[in-house]
Amino acid sequence: MPLTKVFSFPTPDKVSLALDQFLTQASSEAIAQTGKFTIAFSGGSLPTSVAKYLKDNQTIDFSKWYVFWADERCVDYDNADSNYKLVKEEFLDKLSNKIPAAQIIPISESLVNDSEAAAADYQEQLVSVFGDQKTPVFDCILLGIGPDGHTCSLFPGFPQLNEKSKWVVHIDDSPKPPSSRITLTYPVVNNAKKVVFVVTGAGKSQTIKQIVDDKDDSKPATRVALPKGTVYWFVDDAAAQDLSVVKPSEFKL
Repeated sequence: MPLTKVFSFPTPDKVSLALDQFLTQASSEAIAQTGKFTIAFSGGSLPTSVAKYLKDNQTIDFSKWYVFWADERCVDYDNADSNYKLVKEEFLDKLSNKIPAAQIIPISESLVNDSEAAAADYQEQLVSVFGDQKTPVFDCILLGIGPDGHTCSLFPGFPQLNEKSKWVVHIDDSPKPPSSRITLTYPVVNNAKKVVFVVTGAGKSQTIKQIVDDKDDSKPATRVALPKGTVYWFVDDAAAQDLSVVKPSEFKL
């Protein structure tokens, strides 16, 4: 049965500190088992929250990290809407090249004007790291949620929710601009060892309740359920305030 754990902290700063500790352990375990740590970032406020302490972490062997994006907007790297730009500025640039450039795998900038080609190319880039298996197994995928319950670029009612075989798909009519994007699919997200939702602020508290407590299937984030892993929620107390069924667990490694 898929497992869900909610960790709630008094402030967003405490969320960031706990994420640093959690990712330190997850990285160490993965590197010990496989020699590498594969992680995917989404955009929004998540990279800032995750990077606050992680960027100064002296314990992690970042040379073994492989960094991907859970979804990306089809824009140039220097565009303000680029998730790559956000992760680069908030996190990667602060690491002083500890992660080899070949192990940082963003969307191909030359294909941003053709989202379908960009999605197919990104799947090939995943194959180059994970091999030509049925579905890749990420060590950790970091996700946020929108007010509508979307996660990655998987939006309520859109056909991308029903993809069963492709690892990466494109979207050209996103209800949230920019309209053209690529995104990991449920088969990939739900095959990860760990998925971590990072949400802070009272503005998302009702959405979290609908996903975690009510299991509202119309919210795409509700359908993130790992048969072989655990879905973690790292939230602040303001974001967790409406939870009544699923109570936050004590955070301990």
